[in-house]
Amino acid sequence: MVVLLADLVNIDSNTLDKKGVDAVGARIIHFLDAAGVQSDIIPHETFGDIIRATVPSGDRNNAPVMLLGHRDTVFPSGEVSRRPFTILGDRAYGPGVADMKGGLVINAFVLAAMAALGIARRPVVGLFTGDEEIASPWSRDVIAREVAGMRAVFNGEPGRPSGNVTVGRKGGLFMRIDVRGRAAHSGSHFSHGISAIEALARKTIRLHALTDLEAGTTVNVGVVGGGLTLNTVAPDAFAELDLRYIEPSERDRMLAAVQAIVDEEDVAGSSAELTITGEFLPLVQSEAERALYAIYDTAAVSLGCHFGEEFSGGCSDAGIPCAQGIATLCGVGPVGGGSHTEEEYIELDTLLTRAQTLALTVARL
Repeated sequence: MVVLLADLVNIDSNTLDKKGVDAVGARIIHFLDAAGVQSDIIPHETFGDIIRATVPSGDRNNAPVMLLGHRDTVFPSGEVSRRPFTILGDRAYGPGVADMKGGLVINAFVLAAMAALGIARRPVVGLFTGDEEIASPWSRDVIAREVAGMRAVFNGEPGRPSGNVTVGRKGGLFMRIDVRGRAAHSGSHFSHGISAIEALARKTIRLHALTDLEAGTTVNVGVVGGGLTLNTVAPDAFAELDLRYIEPSERDRMLAAVQAIVDEEDVAGSSAELTITGEFLPLVQSEAERALYAIYDTAAVSLGCHFGEEFSGGCSDAGIPCAQGIATLCGVGPVGGGSHTEEEYIELDTLLTRAQTLALTVARL
């Protein structure tokens, strides 16, 4: 497992580096082929191809189980040469080691185990995508199509630093606001100008006021820009906005509230436009998710382990099957932390324990 993990981590695979993402895929296909697991490719010109692996075990009339994971990372090309896969004590470090190449290793080994042992009661499908770090603009629809009719979906995002698995996640809407004003000399013709920056500043205050921490709804303007020079009334400005929510009904309500603020003419003569640039659906803590976690936890206990349950404000592709009413469990990858940073790590011993737990859970479904 560590050999495969090292190979995957030591390939740069930023979302926009199709060649790198596909190279990670090629290494996974090589492993699956050697293990007797059938796979095929769903190609894409811009993003990494999707790999679909299938183990036709058990009764083929039974609804399949899916193991889901993404091969892309947030790190730029060249990151691996600067800090390659490294083991220090009980931990492994490197770009994407937790998010989520460790989970890919677990998924690949569970598929191999199902093929070798034939213990699953139903077919097992592995889906390895390549654009999750930018909200899966292409693979979202593919995932939605492929998960239809599944018995359950396990998403191999890293386990929480606490060791827990993720039974619920917030949904996320990512948006851009473009504000238009009119340029003017800020000294001699100030009144002729229409400041897009002023309009955006007023909107930002109102947008942040939409946050309701008790409800778990947050609005964050995380990036702003605009203007020409310090002595020019700004003719344009932009902001990038992150909206997080728990309840699915909050999505449309909050989007309408954001749209109303964007549409407001905060500075006379200004105008603004809102664009949705990405979206993740929430992983809702329903009875189906709780029942699936109970099966997973029972499997862990029978192996001498226990992994608690935890809610996360982060987003993942787990919300896609959940929205279709399919029981979904996330964070079943190795325990780790520091995702998207140079301190990213996994606890090496959890590669095996989490793989064993996942395999036993799949076999018992």
